[in-house]
Amino acid sequence: MLTYANLSDLELISLLKKGDELAFTEIYKRYWEFLYQSCYSILKDGDTCDDIVQEIFVWLWANKEKHITDSFKPYLYAAAKYKIANLIRHGKVKDAFFERSVYLNKLSSDENEMELKELKEIIAQFTSSLPDRAKMIFHLSRNELLSNKEIAEKLGISEKTVENQMNINLKKLKASLGRLSFWSVFL
Repeated sequence: MLTYANLSDLELISLLKKGDELAFTEIYKRYWEFLYQSCYSILKDGDTCDDIVQEIFVWLWANKEKHITDSFKPYLYAAAKYKIANLIRHGKVKDAFFERSVYLNKLSSDENEMELKELKEIIAQFTSSLPDRAKMIFHLSRNELLSNKEIAEKLGISEKTVENQMNINLKKLKASLGRLSFWSVFL
């Protein structure tokens, strides 16, 4: 007995072209979730995503005798992107899509602003605890954006001393940010 779940995409496509409904059902089972998630990641509207996925599979069945690519997953993904682009272009989801985008960007911006403020406070507390020379080197490097050579010339010390001091300062800062591992990536 033929087990459709064990067939490759190429075998399913071949059977689909001959009108095999069970092959179509297997393709649907394999790719429905993928297509839905692809659409949902952009539109964030379950009903619209359901409609798009349904339209793609209806079209696939209606055009089963036509040439369908051997790269089935990318083919379906491209069809979903095309449907989404058409919906947005024709304004059917444009307003809701852009309102949601603006809201999410604002939310993300607010969160980033809060995180940045928190990071600045942590760095300020950290630098205040440094010895005077280390504090000055850190300030010139991170706030005034001077190079190690410029800092060395300004303070009358060797460039190697500046480099060593910055390495020590950054290691200490990373250690104090250990509980906030996200930030230590950027230092």
